[in-house]
Amino acid sequence: MKQAYLDIRRRILRAHPTMAQDDDFRDISERTLHHYDINAPRFFAGTVDHDVSQNIAALLDAIEGAAPFTILDLGCGPGRDLKTFSSMGHHAIGLDGSEKFVEMAESHSGCEVWLQNFIDLDLPHDFFDGIYANASLFHVPRSLLPKVLGELYAALKPGGVLFSSNPRGNNEEGWNGPRWGSFHDYPAWASFVTAAGFMPINHYYRPAGLPRDQQPWLASVWRKSV
Repeated sequence: MKQAYLDIRRRILRAHPTMAQDDDFRDISERTLHHYDINAPRFFAGTVDHDVSQNIAALLDAIEGAAPFTILDLGCGPGRDLKTFSSMGHHAIGLDGSEKFVEMAESHSGCEVWLQNFIDLDLPHDFFDGIYANASLFHVPRSLLPKVLGELYAALKPGGVLFSSNPRGNNEEGWNGPRWGSFHDYPAWASFVTAAGFMPINHYYRPAGLPRDQQPWLASVWRKSV
């Protein structure tokens, strides 16, 4: 796995030669997670009614084989979508770096939730049918994406599916108030994910039915090679 990760990282760094290699990842992570910890109840109240059924369907429709599926909700927050997956009969496991979110997600969904920071992931290999990363991977600095995407790739079963939805941008990154964000356009995002070994399935912009300048979210679906 280590050699595979190093190979992936070299490919990505060749594609992005100006990408920083020595960011203070832990400071970025701790400051961002602190924001979510102190704002957890307000975040839950403001997002619990958001309709992301399009994203949930995009993941589930792309998974091959018979349900129920084993799903990792990566950056599950207070557990809104985790509860939805579980209510649909799937084996849903949450993961978040915020202690407050983990507590809330366990209570709200009744599911198992792992307290893990994206910079210290410890995931079982070849375990998940799908990984659902809704509004979470954009907090990963570009320099860390090779590591994180390599670990997600390893955690999926052969043929498994990764879904991601991130605020789109012009490939800039930095502090947005107390939170770190990396804002990719589709070609740049695709270069990172395909370098990790994933094959593209489809992508789209949200909310549906609006002009592109009113669609701030880039959603994409990817498959692990068999």
